[in-house]
Order: sequence, then C-alpha cells, then structure tokens
Amino acid sequence: MSTLSEQLDTPVENTESTAAQPVLSVRDVRISDQANGREIVHGVSFDLTPGRTVGIVGESGSGKTLTCRAALGILPAHFEVTGGSVELDGRDITDLSPADWTALRGTTISAVFQDPASYLNPSIRVGAQVAEVIRVKKRTGRREARRQAVELLRAVHLRDPELVYGQYTYELSGGMLQRVLIAAAIAAGPRVLIADEATTALDVTVQAEILDLLADLRDRTGLALVVVSHDLAVVAQLCDEVLVLRQGEVVEQGPTHEVLHRPRHEYTRLLIAEHEQYGLDRFLAPEENA
Repeated sequence: MSTLSEQLDTPVENTESTAAQPVLSVRDVRISDQANGREIVHGVSFDLTPGRTVGIVGESGSGKTLTCRAALGILPAHFEVTGGSVELDGRDITDLSPADWTALRGTTISAVFQDPASYLNPSIRVGAQVAEVIRVKKRTGRREARRQAVELLRAVHLRDPELVYGQYTYELSGGMLQRVLIAAAIAAGPRVLIADEATTALDVTVQAEILDLLADLRDRTGLALVVVSHDLAVVAQLCDEVLVLRQGEVVEQGPTHEVLHRPRHEYTRLLIAEHEQYGLDRFLAPEENA
C-alpha cells in the first residue's frame, strides 16, 4: 500500500529545502466591489510556507472569504483585486488566463468549503468524483484513478473506503462528506489548501476529528494551510499565525500564541472574551497558569 505522502506526490523529505520560500504570498491585497466602487478589503498581507498554517478570523463580512477567493482566482462577479499582489508558488497570479487557473487549481492550490454537499454531485458516487479529479489532473487511467481514490479515502480516515467509494452523498454524514471533499481537494497533490469555515457546520466531536486530519496532512506531507474561521478555538488548535480581520482591515496579526495571550486590539480582546466559554479557555490556560 502506498503512503499518504506518495499519494499526494509531496514527499516529506522535500519540505525542509523549500520551507524558506513562501508557497503563497499575499502583499497588501485590496479588493473592491466594482458595482459601487467601494473597497471591501483594505490591504491584507501574509506569507505561507510549506508545513505552516495561517489562520484568518473575523465576523461575517470582514473580508476573510474574499481574501481567500482572490488567492484562488474565484472572486464573485463585480469584485476585483484593485491593489497589492498575490504570488502562488513564486508566480504572480494577476494576469493568469482561465487556462492557467485550470492548471493551477487542484495541483498547486485547492480549497475545502463549509457545505460539502454543495460541492459534490448527489447523482454520482462520491468515490467516482474523487477518481475524476485524479483522472483529469494527473492524467491516469480509470483503474489507477479508482485505486488512488480508494487510497485517498483511506488517507482521510474513512472507515471501509471501498464501501464509501460506491456510496452517494445522501448515504454519508456531514463529517464523512467533509472527508470526501478533503480527499478530492488533495487528490492532485496541491501545495496549498484553503479550509474556509470547513468545520463550521459539524458538531464539536466531528470538528475536532477534521482538524486533527488537517494537522496530520500538514505534518506528514508539508501541505501549507490557510484556515478561515470565526472560531478562535479552531485557530488556536491548528494555526501558527493569525490575522484578525474587521470590516476588511487587519486589526491584529502575529504568532497565534502571542495574539491570543497578549491581544493588543480591543476587537481581538472582544473575540477572545466571547469565545472563552466555547472552549478557547483550554488553549489559554497553560500560559495563565504558568
């Protein structure tokens, strides 16, 4: 049986040599709604290197998802990057053609969103959908694509992956569907994975399992993660660095431990106070008791 690293074509031994070079570099990105000329995102910047995780937190409408969609080249109609730059694996994405984006998505950058059922076809068996990604992106035959798809379903810790391969979306739980979507997202071995509120709709136990899975993928393959969440406990568990967005502006940014223990901005302190009762307190406790 092939290992997870072999499945993703991202050998662990290569990550150290590339760790110093950002695989995703966001520089003073500004995003405007061209329908009314209003700037929505006001200068977001961060670097992401292999094996590291950046968290983006903030309330709904703060610009978290728009920033990530800019990095994916899928901004909604009327929205445009009007300032700054985004580099993906050292390549400026500003003038990429649709064909360039088709080649990059899935192989260099990929994403997992909040509602997996919206991104999976209910009329096609889930395993076949994962296999189709492999066939298209890696240009393999049907039999090999099926084999790799089953291995990916196993890699995302689905019990009895052969059975799951042949099931439809309505036969799987929300947590299982999210694992299938992660399998599809990593099928072509991307270097960056954006998880946009990927655990929001899941219960606490399943959410913890998905976060553990993402951490495992990162640690074993050098996958770089962007985790978008309104939940600071999620960020505390998974992220090395955090950006706090409010109304499109980064009000605080830095190492997660430092931001959570020594917040400088009033809005960050408010977020922490609101989330302590939902589990953030156990991440803050070690320093408080030191």
